[in-house]
Amino acid sequence: MTRFGYTLMTEQSGPRELVRYAVAAEEVGFDFAVMSDHYFPWLAEQGHAPNAWTVLGAVAQATRRIPLMTYVTCPTIRYHPVLVAQQAATLQILAEGRFTLGLGSGENLNEHVVGQGWPALAERHDRLREAMQIIRELHTGRTVERQGRWYQVDSAKIWDLPEQPVPIAVAVSGSRSVDRFAPLADEVVTTSPDADLVEHWHRTRERVLGEAVPARVTGQIPISWDTDRETAVRRAHEQFRWSLGGWPVNSNLPTPEAFSAATGTVRPEDVAGQIPCGPDLDAIVAAVRPYQEAGFTDIALVQIGDERQEEFLAKTAGPLLEALRAADSP
Repeated sequence: MTRFGYTLMTEQSGPRELVRYAVAAEEVGFDFAVMSDHYFPWLAEQGHAPNAWTVLGAVAQATRRIPLMTYVTCPTIRYHPVLVAQQAATLQILAEGRFTLGLGSGENLNEHVVGQGWPALAERHDRLREAMQIIRELHTGRTVERQGRWYQVDSAKIWDLPEQPVPIAVAVSGSRSVDRFAPLADEVVTTSPDADLVEHWHRTRERVLGEAVPARVTGQIPISWDTDRETAVRRAHEQFRWSLGGWPVNSNLPTPEAFSAATGTVRPEDVAGQIPCGPDLDAIVAAVRPYQEAGFTDIALVQIGDERQEEFLAKTAGPLLEALRAADSP
């Protein structure tokens, strides 16, 4: 059965609101929650970017059952991997085993702020691979010394380790990234319902591990629920038109102003053609179906816009989860 999650979107909500939404998501019955880790919103209209790790610590204490995940953290430029390893271990203790560390190669939007530039894709993948190796080694509890190509680690040790190890999920976009990262990760995150990519992930892990080991495959889809479809389309266009740019563009633009300029010709009807908008829950169920058919085990929903989150969680999330689970039944 597919698990359905709720996205704590740091780009569109403040820290106190995110904690409140996480509690409501748990109460209404979402199977898990993911949180974006951004320094900037995609567009100025979204208006927020609190620190994800601080908020996740609060969420871990405010909730009791719902699994949590970064979606995703880049451990290569803005954060040194030894810090990510420490943060993940601490959060797993606070969450009592409910946390998964989702990692990716990052976006210029968030990483350029520390003044180290934005490398080409091949270097970003090299850095991510080395960072994942460091995180794995530190999570053994050993003192780590390393003179790597990209990172130096000098007598690093994590003193507070959780009883339950931190699972690592990695974001991939094609077969080459699967080949590189599957041996280092427990789970996979990807953006499109590509059944061949999902199958390649499973085959690669089976080859590396010597046996077939089930692994979560997590995806995410935006929705713009509202009682009025026109309002839903307008909000989706205002705050989520950036998503139509595609990953090669979105990973390289440096600022919300750049995203605004790059999406200047995107029309509301273009966004509505890609994102379910309005009160029709069947349209959301239909948008989820390709991910289920492609073999995704976990699908996180993004309700666009802060202004309708409370109503969505209070009135619509329950019936929507019922509809999604009914459609997923054998």
